[in-house]
Amino acid sequence: MSNLLDLAPADARSALATWLAGRGEAPYRVAQILPRLWQRPVRRWMDATDLPLALREALDAEWPLPALVLETRQVSSDGTEKLLWRLPDGEAIESVLIPEGARRTLCISSQAGCPLRCAFCATGTMGLKRNLAAWEIAAQVRELLLAAEPVKPTNVVFMGMGEPLLNWAAVATALTLLNHPGSLGIGARHITVSTVGILPALAELAKRPEQFRLAVSLHAPTSATRLALMPIEKRYRLPDLLAALKAFRRRTTFEYVLIDGVNDRNEDLVELAKIARSAGAMVNLLPLHPGGAPGLVPAPRARLASFAAGLRRRGVEAVARRSRGLDIAAACGQLRILRGEPGGEIAAEADGDVDQPAGVGRPAHGPDA
Repeated sequence: MSNLLDLAPADARSALATWLAGRGEAPYRVAQILPRLWQRPVRRWMDATDLPLALREALDAEWPLPALVLETRQVSSDGTEKLLWRLPDGEAIESVLIPEGARRTLCISSQAGCPLRCAFCATGTMGLKRNLAAWEIAAQVRELLLAAEPVKPTNVVFMGMGEPLLNWAAVATALTLLNHPGSLGIGARHITVSTVGILPALAELAKRPEQFRLAVSLHAPTSATRLALMPIEKRYRLPDLLAALKAFRRRTTFEYVLIDGVNDRNEDLVELAKIARSAGAMVNLLPLHPGGAPGLVPAPRARLASFAAGLRRRGVEAVARRSRGLDIAAACGQLRILRGEPGGEIAAEADGDVDQPAGVGRPAHGPDA
């Protein structure tokens, strides 16, 4: 059976128009049906009571609507919510909703697990289970619209589980679903893609006309230090990443987890300021959170503040971020599906191939390939 949720809006419109014409339905039915996918979503077509019963029955038979199942919801003392979603094949992912005044930021996943094994990140200890389909990525927003108390995120960040640019084919479609006025309609400048720097897909993202924001997981100002923290440095070297960013027309943010004695030295500050100025990037300084390699120690909070001040003195916009959702393991780098959570076990498996992203020169891994 086909899945309309996995199609970009133009493709969904075309598929529906062809199917409806074959049934002898009036063309205006397309405009009635499409909003029920994303704008005013329904769990099943029988709930779309503005449509005739016979058409709803036919839609449920031909175009059933898949769903993510909310298995666990945790609420932090600071209001942050962590959501554990069970996927149709039994795999699981997490997303995080961060309220702040009128702003509601949803941190979404693009893979079940992650193959990159960055030293400071808990998700990498899972290994890669599989890539998410486009609908599974965008449905992390759709399910919030379908909740008993609906929530529409104002901002979406690809900073959950997985490396988005290793799943580029699905992420490219998901970006359209998130942004297009005929689907979820979230402004492109309110959607951020975070990547360690998968260069082929980064070039594809740079070609997009929408003003999506880019965050680069940098975490070290030199190749040697970055290699010790991030194995992807073997494949995509820091100088090549910095060169690729020059072709990116939008302002970049460097994400930088500050680790005591590893990347918080004065020489690190000086070099980071140099490359940030060259790239025209701002820097988000993040506290190290529990969950990664046990030998890493967070830089003291005072060092976080002084490091940010040092960058600013050198002409770089820098912000020292505070932890959100730490008490429910929802903070940066903490998302991980552990053994023994409700609904079954999710065990780590071997690394996937990180040479090329899906949709850019090689097929995807896993059942979505």
